[in-house]
Amino acid sequence: MKRIVAKFFMTDDGAEPVKDWLSALDKEDRRIIGADIGTVEFGWPIGMPTCRPVRGGVREVRSTVRNGRVEARTYFGIDGDTMLLLHGEEGKDGQKAAIKLAVQRWKEHQERSKRLKKTETRKQK
Repeated sequence: MKRIVAKFFMTDDGAEPVKDWLSALDKEDRRIIGADIGTVEFGWPIGMPTCRPVRGGVREVRSTVRNGRVEARTYFGIDGDTMLLLHGEEGKDGQKAAIKLAVQRWKEHQERSKRLKKTETRKQK
């Protein structure tokens, strides 16, 4: 039984960046990354070597793709029982920028959630 459920972060314009990133990968790499995300869903909380915190409430799922030649990271945040997939990146060169973008998306999600809760509270009164 899953302890948390992975869902894709959606931008204001309706894009799902992690879904788009995964779609651009070949089938075997998608399978590997999906299995690693599944390991986190079923085993949460889980640590290294599969998962670790990076910064600002953002964590990463670590995957090895392209026949063991490339490290891929799927960045996510935990919101209740949801694993919100924020950003995906292959290789080490872009990791700093990828983490920064994931943290930005996580903050955006948290702000949206606050606004939604305020709106729901007003409607209940």
